[in-house]
Amino acid sequence: MPRILILTTGPSDWQKLLADPDGQWKQGFSARTLSHSWETANGFPPEVALAFQSTNDPLLCELEPILAVPEFKVSLPGGSRASQNDLFVLAKSAAGPVAIMVEGKVSESFGPTLGAWLQDASYGKKRRLRSLLRTLGLDAQPPNSLRYQLLHRAASAIITGEQYRAAAAVVLVHSFSPARDGWADYQVFTGLFGVQAVAGVVQRLGHDSAVPLFGAWIVGDQKFRLC
Repeated sequence: MPRILILTTGPSDWQKLLADPDGQWKQGFSARTLSHSWETANGFPPEVALAFQSTNDPLLCELEPILAVPEFKVSLPGGSRASQNDLFVLAKSAAGPVAIMVEGKVSESFGPTLGAWLQDASYGKKRRLRSLLRTLGLDAQPPNSLRYQLLHRAASAIITGEQYRAAAAVVLVHSFSPARDGWADYQVFTGLFGVQAVAGVVQRLGHDSAVPLFGAWIVGDQKFRLC
């Protein structure tokens, strides 16, 4: 079934797409903050644009956004629950299409650790984890301290990238946290690929996924927390 998109007229159009429209749509929360940041921008928000412009990887050269879809769901094997990404951005570079999954954060956590998620795991969960690791090109079992959300958000970028025959896929954490909440969790995630995370830098993660995967932790403009 094809996706049918409706253009937004402003940040408030994002609210109705949330899993909990009333509970999640509050000043200082990530959903509302992210929507104001991206709706205000002419293309990428400035800090995101700068990070992409600063990379010298040919797969991301001359990157420009084409469209953005809030609360973008990506089906995953095992179970019926999809990965609901805060924002999917389809972009183009000199090398071709690029699939970007954006995870907005203020003070919210990345959810349960992999160890907690796997507690009394069903067959479906075990199947899903095997599929996610295969998608990400990972052989070893991740540490229990890894945040499961980061795992399936990254896989979402690759799965969607395959659908668009993308040259690259990006999982991008757009953080508006003054205390850098979640940074340690992101470091654990990039460590899966033997990469030491550097804030504000787009980094290649691994070399064994069907679509080349990149990761980035970008610090957003604090004024949008007050919107």
